[in-house]
Amino acid sequence: LGTIDELNSAIGMIQAYKLHNSEMAKALTQVQQDLFDMGGELCPPYRETMSDEKIVFLDHLIETWNATLPPLKEFILPGGNIKAATCHLARTICRRAERTLVTLHQTEPVNVNVLRYINRLSDVLFIAARILARETTTDEPLWEHER
Repeated sequence: LGTIDELNSAIGMIQAYKLHNSEMAKALTQVQQDLFDMGGELCPPYRETMSDEKIVFLDHLIETWNATLPPLKEFILPGGNIKAATCHLARTICRRAERTLVTLHQTEPVNVNVLRYINRLSDVLFIAARILARETTTDEPLWEHER
């Protein structure tokens, strides 16, 4: 629960930078609401809140936001600008939350939609970071593997 709370706070930091993209701001607000629902689902009395519709919402974001970006040919270095860097930080927290939830699921079954949601969310945050990096430049910081 602490990692999900940390993730929600990191997304709040992205929002605090006053996103120019109102669709992204609205979507991230919905994600924050969903993360509170997820936290509630993981605490007694364990009321399921993570539905298929929430997964479809993230899948739609992935598809529509990714369509606005050029294809990746190299790994991207986390950074670009403060908004993108904060988004990358949120993405890594999300990945840690996913690892923790998978470990929990091995001993105490978790609603599969919780696992699906947190997995898709890291993709959403990666794509959002790419979009936000392009607010200040068209070049994303790339890993120079041939240096």
